[in-house]
Amino acid sequence: MLSAAGLGADVPHGVQHGLSTRLKGIVDLAVADYTARNLPMLQSELDQQAERNRRRAYRPAEGLEPEFEGMPLDPEPEPGAPFLFTLTGLAAEEDASIPALPPLSDEAKAALRQEVGLADDYANMIGREVCTILLHHRLRIQAAVAEYVEPQVAAMLDDLARSLDAPFDPRDTGSEAS
Repeated sequence: MLSAAGLGADVPHGVQHGLSTRLKGIVDLAVADYTARNLPMLQSELDQQAERNRRRAYRPAEGLEPEFEGMPLDPEPEPGAPFLFTLTGLAAEEDASIPALPPLSDEAKAALRQEVGLADDYANMIGREVCTILLHHRLRIQAAVAEYVEPQVAAMLDDLARSLDAPFDPRDTGSEAS
């Protein structure tokens, strides 16, 4: 999808992530609608999981702005500096207190796999449609990146170059040390 939009590796990750997350949201909504209308077994499983999720009081990964969805909840641990707790760990404790979903028969598993396959096929079809639409807007997207993003990147690089050229405050004459 990013290629269809004309966003290459030279576009900052934040721009790529924000757009890809929003596009994924479009595909997800279309698949959710398709599933609700056409795939009763899969919809039932999703509804059961949603009910299970509603019972959890603590859900740190839900309700985030699109640009933060899918990002790690916790920072990478530093050797020798253990966490007292992590958001992921707190959520896992909450999950453990909720009963698991009931098991499925082999026939139900096979039928569910088939419905999941149909949902995947539909998602791929919607993704291709989104790419086709993006191709028509590619020049506008690239112009917006050039107008709004590239000046910000250039300003950050200028700031970095200035700080590297003058690592100390030029107003600091050293007279304070005496």
